Amino acid sequence: MASPLFDLTGKVAVITGSSKGIGKSIALQLALQGARVVVSSRKQSACEAATEEIRKAGGEAIVIPCNISDKAQCERLISETKRQLGPVDILVCNAATNPYYGPTEKMPDEVFMKIMQNNILSNIWLITLCLPEMRAKKDGSIIIVSSIGGVRASPVIGAYCISKAADMQLARNLAAELGPDNIRINTIAPGLVRTDFARALWEDPAYLNKRLEGAPLRRIGEPDDIGGIAVMLAGKAGAFITGQTIIADGGVTIGG
Repeated sequence: MASPLFDLTGKVAVITGSSKGIGKSIALQLALQGARVVVSSRKQSACEAATEEIRKAGGEAIVIPCNISDKAQCERLISETKRQLGPVDILVCNAATNPYYGPTEKMPDEVFMKIMQNNILSNIWLITLCLPEMRAKKDGSIIIVSSIGGVRASPVIGAYCISKAADMQLARNLAAELGPDNIRINTIAPGLVRTDFARALWEDPAYLNKRLEGAPLRRIGEPDDIGGIAVMLAGKAGAFITGQTIIADGGVTIGG
């Protein structure tokens, strides 16, 4: 018999950036535990493909496209979810951007602002939109997909790392604000995961070998390594966890 600690039957879950990679795994795993999930990313066709995959696996899913850089589209995402499925119980802010590779001193202002808006401000928009119903029910789980970049320095993706560290602090701040209403918020910080987003890294043999040498588990992550953590944080299994960052990186950041 399955443990009720991981049962999400009847819960409504919105996952941004969920047409592929980590986001799609989170949507699939939440759906397999009974949640009714909203698959969302910029491209309708990609969302439809992911949704069909979830349905074939036995899960319930709908598509509501959204470009998280547009506040009006974020508002539509949550309002349409409420119209079609009901109030949001689980919000997973997974979508993010990293449009710049190079030193901070050469980064254009507009690029920095785009990273901050997409990786931090959009999360605040979406969270705020879900709060009234979560407060009314005295229940809610919010998950931000961060990165180990938030706890490590980088000479080439510094702004991305800053944004991911800010997401961790955002979770801490909101955990203190929202805890009295039994709304939990946490971040997951993956290391290198086999996704299209990180393809340039794991397809580079020299980089991959170096990363594997420094990883106690001697492998990179798979999307389901992150999807499983999201299931735990979304339900009763994670009911006493808030304001935390769970690092899932095969041990890279412990320096072993």
